[in-house]
Amino acid sequence: MNVVFDLGMVLIEWDPRHVYRQVFNDDAKMEWFLAEVCHGDWNLEQDRGRSFDDGVKEATARHPELAKEIALYRDRWMDMVPGDIPGSVAILKELHAKGTPLYAITNWNSDTYRATEKRFDFLKLFRDIVVSGDEKLIKPQPEIFQLLAARNGLNLADSLFIDDNLKNVHGAEAVGMRAHHFTGPESLRTDLQKRGIL
Repeated sequence: MNVVFDLGMVLIEWDPRHVYRQVFNDDAKMEWFLAEVCHGDWNLEQDRGRSFDDGVKEATARHPELAKEIALYRDRWMDMVPGDIPGSVAILKELHAKGTPLYAITNWNSDTYRATEKRFDFLKLFRDIVVSGDEKLIKPQPEIFQLLAARNGLNLADSLFIDDNLKNVHGAEAVGMRAHHFTGPESLRTDLQKRGIL
């Protein structure tokens, strides 16, 4: 069984609140900013391949009064990634030790992924990592799962996909993969043990 991981919020913690909690010092204003200005769909366009410079320009055109705060999303992006998720990384290393074929598909901007991957040695345990920003495809598009399969000669039916985003889980299931909705390392470990993978 191939095991295919998402990266952000499964193996690597990411949250813009690590930056904007300091910037606004007001949770309500921070949540408004992340819902209405630098919101999820806006960030997803960077994951799809748009540059952060262009993303900042687009958001600033909508909210010029917040130009400084918007620019911080690009300039302090690394501060949004405080570290790994230890319980998940332990599972990944156990799977690798067992010889399990490990792969990853991540919705991640090319530039910030390249900068981040240097921090996490465990990323070298994957046989292949499909980065959305490189491919101009994002989960849950079926093509991104099919690209992983084609590039590595995988049978998607013999692959388990792990993601914290339920839309991506359903996207994987739609192309014939087995899938686990990640809510924490403990439940992941239990599920892998039930499946006889760990």
